[in-house]
Amino acid sequence: MLADEGTTIIKFFLHISKDEQKARLEARLSHPEKNWKFDHNDLSERQHWDDYMRAYEDAIEKCSTKHAPWYIVPANHKWFRNWVLSETIVKTMEELKMKFPEPPDGLDKVTVK
Repeated sequence: MLADEGTTIIKFFLHISKDEQKARLEARLSHPEKNWKFDHNDLSERQHWDDYMRAYEDAIEKCSTKHAPWYIVPANHKWFRNWVLSETIVKTMEELKMKFPEPPDGLDKVTVK
C-alpha cells in the first residue's frame, strides 16, 4: 500500500556469520564496557541459528518485490556494512530525481519589512 501511494521502500537485512556473532558475544563478556549489551537469552537463541536462517530466507524470498526490495548486506565488518547502506540509500535517493517545488507567483513583488 505504501508503494502504491508513492513511498519509496528499501529494506536491509544485516547478515553476520555465526562465527562473527560468537566473537561479538564473547567481546560483550570480556570487555566490561560492553557487558550491558550481553543477554543470556542470546546463548539459548544461538542454538536455533539454522532455523532462524531458514525463516529469514523464506521471509526475504516471499517479501522482496520490485517496489519494496530486500537488500541482504554482509555485516561482519561494520565499515563495509555502513558503506553498503549509505551507497544504497544515496543511489535510491538520486533515482528519485528530487527537486525543490516551484515558488509561488509574485515573489518578485514581495518586500519584507
